[in-house]
Amino acid sequence: METCQLVSEKNLDQFYQMISAKTRNGFVIVEHNEKLPYVVLSKKQKAINHPLHLFLTCITFGLWFIVWLYCIVKLSRKTNILVAVDEDGNLFEDKCLSA
Repeated sequence: METCQLVSEKNLDQFYQMISAKTRNGFVIVEHNEKLPYVVLSKKQKAINHPLHLFLTCITFGLWFIVWLYCIVKLSRKTNILVAVDEDGNLFEDKCLSA
């Protein structure tokens, strides 16, 4: 009986290129599986300089508060993503739930 390989070399190369691009972007590998090619990557939350944003909000008469609020919502979360190759050999990325 002949076994067929679900993941081609081209897809694996793309998979590893995507992982290296994500790690250069600040993500850290949390979980890795070679048998079923998937990786869970995590990016820590960024620190926000609240005194600076308060100063800028006061100087701009409250207009900077929109930027400050955006920073609080987007940058203060821990981000987990899953990068994997599915059964058809397609590369995909999905958000993971974080605690």
